[in-house]
Amino acid sequence: MKSTVVGSFPVEIKESHSAKDKLLSALGAYDPYKDAIKSSVISQLDAGVDIISDGQVRGDMVSIFSKHIPGMVIDEGNTVIVSKIMRPAQEISIKDLKYAKQVMKDYYGGKIPEGKGVKGIITGPNTMVYSSRIQSFYKNKEDAIIDLAHSLKYEVDAIAKKVDPVYIQIDEPFLSTGMVEMKTAREAIDILHDGLEVPLAMHVCGILKDAFKDIARFNVDILDFEFAGNNVNLDVLEQNASLLNNKKIGFGCVDSSVNEVDDINDIDSLVLKAIDIVGKDNLLLDPDCGLRRAPKDVAFKKLQLMNQIKDKYN
Repeated sequence: MKSTVVGSFPVEIKESHSAKDKLLSALGAYDPYKDAIKSSVISQLDAGVDIISDGQVRGDMVSIFSKHIPGMVIDEGNTVIVSKIMRPAQEISIKDLKYAKQVMKDYYGGKIPEGKGVKGIITGPNTMVYSSRIQSFYKNKEDAIIDLAHSLKYEVDAIAKKVDPVYIQIDEPFLSTGMVEMKTAREAIDILHDGLEVPLAMHVCGILKDAFKDIARFNVDILDFEFAGNNVNLDVLEQNASLLNNKKIGFGCVDSSVNEVDDINDIDSLVLKAIDIVGKDNLLLDPDCGLRRAPKDVAFKKLQLMNQIKDKYN
C-alpha cells in the first residue's frame, strides 16, 4: 500500500530576497513559484508521502492548463472557448515536474527509493470544457471535449517521456455530477490513454451512487475517489467492487473539505474497511481532493496522519 496526494497543496509565494533573485526579478526572469514547489514537495516528503505532486502552485485546476491552449482564453478569471482548440503552444507542466523530481532526489541523497516518485496531474477535458464558457466555434460541448483531449494528449505524452512519472492522473470531478455525456467522456479518456506506457489514473470526487458503474468502465488503471467527506461512496464501492476489473483504488481517507485535522481513528476505520473490500495491495491512500485551501500546518498534519495509518498496515 502506497500513499499519494490528489494534487494541490497550500501555496507560499516568496518575494525575491537574494541579490541574484532581485536581479532576475528586475530582468523579468525571477520565478516566485519555484520556492513554493520546493516547499510543497518537502512537506509531502516529510509527511511520508510516497508518490508526490509538484503542488500545482501556479493557479486553479482549469486555468493552469487553459491559458496555454490555443482556442481558450482567460477572461476576468474564467476560461472562455473562443475558437477551435489546438495543440498547446508549449509544454505546460514539464518544468515544474522535473524540478519537483529533482527536489525529491536531493531529499533522498541523490537517488529516489524504489516505489516512490512523482506523478503528473492534468485536469481532464470533460471538466475543463464544463468549467468553461463556449463563446464561438463549437455548437456543443462534446466536440470541444474531443478536440481538447487531442490537445492535452501532447502534454500527457510529454510527461510520460520527459519526467518518467510513477503514473499520470487525470482530474475529472464533473463525471460524478450527471451533467457529462459518458460515451464522449470515455472516448476522451481513451484518447489520452492511447499508447501510454505508464499507468493512467482518473480522479473523480463527489457522490458516486449514480455514476460508479459508468466510471468503472473507463480505460484507466487507477480510479481515485473521495471516501472521508461523505458517507455514501464506501457502500457504493463495496456493492460494486466486482466491476473494477483489476483497477487499483486511490482511496480518499482524509477530508479535504474541512480545514481541521482529521481524527486518526476515523482514518484508520476507513482504511481498514477499504482493505477488506479491495485488498491492501490495490490501495493508494490520499486525501479526498487537493489541500490548497487548508492552512499549511493542517495540510501537513492530515498527510502525516494518513501515512501513519499506511505504515500501520504495511
